[in-house]
Amino acid sequence: MKYSPWRREAILRKLLPPNNRPVAEVAEEEGISDATLYNWRSKARKEGKLLPDHGSNPEGWSSRDKFNAVLETAALSESEVGEYCRKRGLYPEQIHRWRQSCETANDRDEKVEQRSREAVKQEKKRTRQLERELKRKEAALAETAALLTLRKKAQAIWGDEDD
Repeated sequence: MKYSPWRREAILRKLLPPNNRPVAEVAEEEGISDATLYNWRSKARKEGKLLPDHGSNPEGWSSRDKFNAVLETAALSESEVGEYCRKRGLYPEQIHRWRQSCETANDRDEKVEQRSREAVKQEKKRTRQLERELKRKEAALAETAALLTLRKKAQAIWGDEDD
């Protein structure tokens, strides 16, 4: 069944704050399949609309939605941010916290990358140690095998010493 764009928008608004109704509930109420609503929500997100994932708790929003909220409020004044938050069921403190998280995201990446480099360095060092130990043990094993072979040959030539 085809739905008009304004009807889709009206249904999608039920998923937005401050209502934040679950997809299953809206689908049942409207007589539309869950899959259709998920598809509409996905298309709306691709168009850049802010549609939270997880219920009424704004902290359950996806990282993408939080980032979009930060971008949308970046150039707004304090009063405009307040209006934006009321409209979406948020608190300005949440937006502020999300902004700080976005600003420090690359710092965390650098720290993770540095830890990763350090771990790789330690693994290479351990690999070199294990390879040296393996070479030493292989040489000792080869020497032992050679001595055993010489001993058998000596016994074959000169006879048993134990006799």
